[in-house]
Amino acid sequence: MKSPLFILTLGLAVASNTFAEDTHLVYFGCYTNQKSGSKGIYVSRFDASTGRISAPELAVETRNPSFVAIHPSKKFLYAVGENVTPGASSGAVSAFAIERPSGKLTPINQTSSVGGGPCHVSTDKTGQMAMVANYGTGSVASFGIGADGGLSEPVSFIQHTGSGPNQARQKGPHGHSINPSPDNQFAFACDLGTDEVFIYKMDPAKASLTAHGKAHVPLGSGPRHLAFHPNGRFVFVNNEMLMTATSFAYQAATGALSEIETVSTLPLEDREKKGFSTAETVAHPNGRFVYVSNRTHDTIAVFSCDPQTGKLTLIQNASAEGKVPRNFALDPSGKWMLVAHQDSNSVAVLSVNSESGKLLPTGQTISVGGPVCVRFLPLE
Repeated sequence: MKSPLFILTLGLAVASNTFAEDTHLVYFGCYTNQKSGSKGIYVSRFDASTGRISAPELAVETRNPSFVAIHPSKKFLYAVGENVTPGASSGAVSAFAIERPSGKLTPINQTSSVGGGPCHVSTDKTGQMAMVANYGTGSVASFGIGADGGLSEPVSFIQHTGSGPNQARQKGPHGHSINPSPDNQFAFACDLGTDEVFIYKMDPAKASLTAHGKAHVPLGSGPRHLAFHPNGRFVFVNNEMLMTATSFAYQAATGALSEIETVSTLPLEDREKKGFSTAETVAHPNGRFVYVSNRTHDTIAVFSCDPQTGKLTLIQNASAEGKVPRNFALDPSGKWMLVAHQDSNSVAVLSVNSESGKLLPTGQTISVGGPVCVRFLPLE
């Protein structure tokens, strides 16, 4: 028979492990302008068992870290810096070491993004390379990642070319995001200015990108961000300018994308109105739902997804609970969504119904200045 002390110790150990599994650090990339009042990247703690989030703390002071990415090892974080040096023709990408359990960030190094206005950063699945999309000059770049998490000088730089029919916004290329495929063979870069998704062959060992092909969205759409379906067979692209989402079939053997369909992210009564734009695309881990943020419409479009065909059906436009929802993220369990609101300087917690996919407000909002990116990191 076990002693009461043994049972108590075991119970505490189980409770401790449960707590650790449910607790996450959450990082917020922000604009550091006078309007936002932010000073850099902020971090909070999130309890997935309750949906509670702590008040944010400054993780590191740095200029305009709009988008961030966490290394697969969970030891490092990377951030693009838009307009890091006033008057400079290029931006920057920075590497930071993650301190545990505080979540504070220690700078490792910084290098040029080569192009102007970097707006998105990601890493490959092995953590050997980082990739950046430059909005201002319409290009992408890649960098090697060292054992200490530091970034090399640029290994690849590829300038996009082309334009779109909307001369106000598509006179030239505008790279908006770059993401690796689930099989880590290819990288896909959405370019708002050319209405194309540029496809690159990745070589993580060399940290290099090689042009491989293109996929197209309807003219004048302005592709922005994409997400892969958990089964790896489909890709969903949100089109910022026409308020639509395009589904593609992904051919892993060749890296090719084949368009399936394009659907609106707005309710029927608002589809003829002007002044709206989309921002982020996220696929639910169960593969049954896809979400897109509608800026200025201040909603999250909720789609049911057919995992056999990749087709989307709009089932809800849920209030984002703030102004100008930009990036948002689901916690690893898929039960909660955190939405960053650029103009209301806040982050809202929404509850996700795992059966219907629909979103409900929790009434919980925290103050963060100019947030535009959300990234979860389990606190292990």
